[in-house]
Amino acid sequence: MADVGSLRESIVQQWSPTHVQRDLSPRSRSRTPENDLRNGHAPATPPITEEDERHYQDAALNERIMQYVETNGITKPRHKVSMHYNSRVEDMHFGKTHPMKPWRLTLTKHLVLGYGLQYAMDTYEAVPAGKDQVRAFHDPDYVDFLAQVSPQTFSDLCEMSRFQSHIPPKHEHDTVDLGPFNLSTSPGADCPVFDGMSAYLFLYTGATLAATHQLTTGQSDIAINWSGGLHHAHRAEASGFCYINDIVLAILDMLRIYTRVLYIDIDVHHGDGVEEAFQRQPRVMTLSYHRYGPYDDTGHKFFPGTGDITDVGLKGTVGEHFALNVPIPSGIDDRQYKYLFESVTGRAIEAFKPSAIVLQCGADSLGGDRLGQFNLNIRQHGECVAFAKRTGLPLLILGGGGYTARNVARAWCHETALATNNTLPDTIPLDIIPRPEAFQTRVHGDGKLYPTFQRTHPNECKDSELEGMVKKLEQELRYVRSSPWVKCDQLPVQRAQAGIMEDVEEDMKPGKAERERRWRERNPAGRGELR
Repeated sequence: MADVGSLRESIVQQWSPTHVQRDLSPRSRSRTPENDLRNGHAPATPPITEEDERHYQDAALNERIMQYVETNGITKPRHKVSMHYNSRVEDMHFGKTHPMKPWRLTLTKHLVLGYGLQYAMDTYEAVPAGKDQVRAFHDPDYVDFLAQVSPQTFSDLCEMSRFQSHIPPKHEHDTVDLGPFNLSTSPGADCPVFDGMSAYLFLYTGATLAATHQLTTGQSDIAINWSGGLHHAHRAEASGFCYINDIVLAILDMLRIYTRVLYIDIDVHHGDGVEEAFQRQPRVMTLSYHRYGPYDDTGHKFFPGTGDITDVGLKGTVGEHFALNVPIPSGIDDRQYKYLFESVTGRAIEAFKPSAIVLQCGADSLGGDRLGQFNLNIRQHGECVAFAKRTGLPLLILGGGGYTARNVARAWCHETALATNNTLPDTIPLDIIPRPEAFQTRVHGDGKLYPTFQRTHPNECKDSELEGMVKKLEQELRYVRSSPWVKCDQLPVQRAQAGIMEDVEEDMKPGKAERERRWRERNPAGRGELR
């Protein structure tokens, strides 16, 4: 009989992936593990499958990432950070010429995982939001339309009477044929109908609501969803590449727990959808930093054309003065933006005293963006995240615009590192990430996380005008400082209720109230009367 120890060693060696044998002869096919053991031979090794190959590759990749984590000191912070995401949003395609590319989320994920930041936070796979959750803000007909629409169903839905009333009127110079709720299948549409869009919309919304839940339940101090932040969507209308306004839904959920919520928007475009939703609401302050003015020599306004410094909420309502807008000319640089952001945001936090912050980090405010007209570098964009984080308030961080995909990924990876108290080296781990070509060559940033963007827009910002803007907004905040606080009570959880009931029952025991009364009479100083 063969030695059991040597037989075991033989079997283990045969199963090692470096000793794979692919003997497909008839003799080998007739062998069975039982016959091999009976004859004192090691059993035949089954061929490696594609799943096995992936497993070995993933194990090797994870080992390299862990080495990178240890080399660069990636650590988990004391505060709790969570990231919420579903990779299915990457598969969507708005159209060949459309500037919105969900591929930027793929690159962001690659950088975050390549740098090993997943080990510095909790990561969650998002599930789609329910229609009832979305109806908390959006029109029920609009939600039903979004849940059913696709290029194949669009025509039939347009014929339905309940949706026909939502088709906008046509104008003489329209180049796009709009359907219900501002959606269209025409080439060049801002809000196109594309394959899989219903899944995409409810997924990014579900990720934002899951992140919000982490904050409101105290399971996270900072929660991140880079696929969210779609701030242009209105109650019953898509706008500016945005269909469901996940930001509004998140803030509505947060108001159940937090007395006041401050919304800060650093996208190059005005956060009009969020401001409009809360323009009557003193418990939400919206603060938007955005490009404002003519887009080019034709006189067209930079989208969406709203957000003047005089726009301060709906006049005549309790929400007046609770919307602040910082309209910025083209070409602002890092120094000027830092001054504006820290001056205005610091004063707003001091006056409004928020209980939580929502920060929309649209990366189209970076220099070199396909649609933006600012000259900001990645580090200054990240300084806005660092500033909000230093308040120590619960912080929801969302994505938004950004149309030069590789730079969007760089910025959001850097800001993920800031949220987790980690510092990243400038050299991207090109040997780890799956698409290194996206960041290679001089045109794509030479493999650097913090490349210098070539200034493409002349700076039209004057320091004196920026200082005047800060003073004007400071005057506006006087009204906020004097506004009354809103009392926000919440029923305690079941465990806390049980404890309260036990205390009440204890207080009601015979004789205890009488003993308490006599003790207080003997201890007048305990009531503060002798102070």
